[in-house]
Amino acid sequence: MSIKNCVSAAEWQARCELAALYRVIAYYKMTDLIDTHISLRVPDRQDHFLINQYGIAFEKMTASTLVKIDHDGHIVLPEEHNKPVNQAGFVIHSAIHHARPEIDCVIHTHTADGIAVSAQQQGLLPISQHALKFYQKLAYHGYEGVALSTDERERLVADLGQYRAMILRNHGLLAVGESIARAFHEIYFLERACQAQVKALSGGAALHYPPEEICQKTAQQFASPLIEPILQRAWQAALSLIAEQQEAYCQ
Repeated sequence: MSIKNCVSAAEWQARCELAALYRVIAYYKMTDLIDTHISLRVPDRQDHFLINQYGIAFEKMTASTLVKIDHDGHIVLPEEHNKPVNQAGFVIHSAIHHARPEIDCVIHTHTADGIAVSAQQQGLLPISQHALKFYQKLAYHGYEGVALSTDERERLVADLGQYRAMILRNHGLLAVGESIARAFHEIYFLERACQAQVKALSGGAALHYPPEEICQKTAQQFASPLIEPILQRAWQAALSLIAEQQEAYCQ
């Protein structure tokens, strides 16, 4: 059942965009059954955010199967009280949305390559252009078990700091952004950097590292304001891959 008539026009648009993001993440095979999550701040209610109904496959996410909750984990709409929410998803996402008001979108994944790099002592190595996007701009958070305790939120936020990307040790990847386009760009590049690293290490040959000044230069290039229109184009290109699904996810 559609809840379009129960929310504002701005929220409905946000729901459609978030449902599309879930499906794009599925398209790029960054899902883990039902156990990862993406959230988006409600545009006209800064203290509320949207997250997936626990148990819905990302490939089938719609605007109406998302759930609006507050920073304390309470479901806001009476029409959605029967929708379960992943407790770990609430802990991670509520922490970031509450601490970082400039952040609208949070993406958490458990991909094989992301988990593999998260388990490597050295973390992400500066061996690819994708990885250099995060050079000296990547946070790490130690594993504390399944994120079910709200006590972990303070430590998670402290570890993330002002970065947009973080590796959760022995767990997976996390990316945030001021928009869906920015968050998607962060998680896509971080995932690709991890894929490249796993393949490079599996070859057994000695690795080549760019000089320090090149690492810093490349990171600064990715941080330039000129990157903004590029990531917007990238997001639109990703959306075009699921264009035929728009009627299905925006309901």
